[in-house]
Amino acid sequence: MQWTLVIPLKPLARAKSRLADTAGDGVRPGLALAFAQDTVAAALACAEVSDVAVVTDDELAGRELAALGARIVPDVAGGGLNAALAHGAAAVRRWRPGAAVAALNADLPALRPAELSRVLAAATEFPRAFLPDAAGVGTTLLAATGGRELRPAFGVDSRARHRASGAAELAPAAVDSVRQDVDTGADLRAALALGVGRFTAAVAAGLLIPGSGDSH
Repeated sequence: MQWTLVIPLKPLARAKSRLADTAGDGVRPGLALAFAQDTVAAALACAEVSDVAVVTDDELAGRELAALGARIVPDVAGGGLNAALAHGAAAVRRWRPGAAVAALNADLPALRPAELSRVLAAATEFPRAFLPDAAGVGTTLLAATGGRELRPAFGVDSRARHRASGAAELAPAAVDSVRQDVDTGADLRAALALGVGRFTAAVAAGLLIPGSGDSH
């Protein structure tokens, strides 16, 4: 089964405020863009992914991610994360009726194509399915097979909310890179320990974080 991924990205100037203890105001927008670039690049390298749609109104992010091969979908003003994902999924289904669609976080800088492949393969077994984040509270991926509505419920306690919505919880082995999103300095260090992509490695090297020179 081939999937189209929908990746939401808020304006870079407002992104990753919880990284304030690790990265200053002048660095965080570039770090958020680097996370998204590594996420999109790895997603497009996954054999199960046919294309990637990024939902954003940020002009710089749109240009940089389109250059990697993503399709850019303008965001819906003031709608929030779940509205952006539903909007992106609807746009995908207009291009490709009946497409299998998965929402993926934009902050997975250590993402490995082979690990994403395992998650998507597991998701094909269910009408809707999700992968919890590394903290076990949130969600990094929500999938809906052809003809099924995505029904995103990201935000606080999204793991419990997605489970309550009837989505199957996925638990494939060895997919740490798909679960390790980055909201805090501790998350960033965990991602760096896994090995981040080249965009994040380049920005993080300037932060003098141990392991920030490692990349895949």
